[in-house]
Amino acid sequence: MLLALLLAAAPLTKLDAAYDGLDALYRDLHASPELSKQEAKTADKLAAKLRGLGFKVTQKIGGTGLVGVLENGKGPTVMLRTDLDGLPVEEKTGLPYASKVTAVEGGQKVGVMHACGHDMHMTVWTGAATLLAQSRDAWSGTLVMVGQPAEEQGEGARAMLKDKLFERFPRPDFAVAMHVKGDLAAGVVGFVKGYAFANVDSVEVTLFGRGGHGAAPHTAIDPVVMAAKLVLSLQTLVSRELNPIDPAVVTVGSIHGGTRHNIIPEEVKLQLTLRSYKPEVRQALIDGVTRLAKAEAAAARAPKEPLVTVDEGPSAVYNDPALTGRLVTALTRELGDRSLVEVDKIMGAEDFSEYRSGGMPTCMLWLGAVEPAKAQAARTGGPPLPSTHSPLFAPDRERTLRTGVRALTTAALELFGTAAK
Repeated sequence: MLLALLLAAAPLTKLDAAYDGLDALYRDLHASPELSKQEAKTADKLAAKLRGLGFKVTQKIGGTGLVGVLENGKGPTVMLRTDLDGLPVEEKTGLPYASKVTAVEGGQKVGVMHACGHDMHMTVWTGAATLLAQSRDAWSGTLVMVGQPAEEQGEGARAMLKDKLFERFPRPDFAVAMHVKGDLAAGVVGFVKGYAFANVDSVEVTLFGRGGHGAAPHTAIDPVVMAAKLVLSLQTLVSRELNPIDPAVVTVGSIHGGTRHNIIPEEVKLQLTLRSYKPEVRQALIDGVTRLAKAEAAAARAPKEPLVTVDEGPSAVYNDPALTGRLVTALTRELGDRSLVEVDKIMGAEDFSEYRSGGMPTCMLWLGAVEPAKAQAARTGGPPLPSTHSPLFAPDRERTLRTGVRALTTAALELFGTAAK
């Protein structure tokens, strides 16, 4: 029994020796971000790290994705996933290793920054791979490391799956990932059982009218008025059609129509984001938008039905309750009671959800990233914290990195059945 405990703890004892290399990797990744679907150099860096640890690595999966496989005897297959891409955000942290990278997106020159913490995700992921590869006598099974592109666009997971991720490589029994949290103290791991992130759908509605002079509205059919009425009607989908205990959001983020103050245009375009958790609620929102758009058009005697297009984004992240409970128990033993906190689910999106499509148990854990004193001050009325996607976002580097590596390594050991009990 004592030997089993020592073996289970062995990987974590190697963190101090690995830390300086991981810290250097973090600073390098932070200073050299790449936008979605352009993460070739980033993937090369991670692939080189895994190859040096003895993983069999395959690149260009689903574009710029990579997969590293380490077979270590009989046992479960455990997948650890990281995302690779940065954001079109100009960094303003003032850090000595701040990104000065620029790129062209949408025809415009933009700054590029790891404003969502993917640099930390990659470093924690590499750290867990390092400790596990250097301690193969402490666990048995197959470790699958997935480096996923284009998370920020919600497309990378589907691209890897379409590229036969689970056919070309060992199919995992479990999948685990971590995501930094901009309002949680470094040293703390947050968890949610059940739904953690939302379904997201982008909807475009084009309303058609009959153009005319603004001084003679009776000779026209005004799509601006149609659009105004539709915006108000859409609010009833959540407030009057859904069960109040089923969370959902309908936001009209953009309306475009017309060219001058005295011209009634022929059409108006609206762009919406729909957020939900349950599949049936997701469908009810999509159906409701279409129905209400058609109803407003019919009421206005529009010359033709609206055009409604739906871009289905990532599905909701659902943390398997049994798996999450198992990991929380193991992490509590390793990190202590005060380092595990149950947090609220959010209406943001994360395409880690797509790996669950075959019924595999998955869990995404939150990784606290804020200097504890600043987190405490913000909770008591102090300065607000920069959120992820902010040009000022910067994790409390060492505390976040060390906690993340310990947590992700412990999670893997638990699923291999060798975590200290």
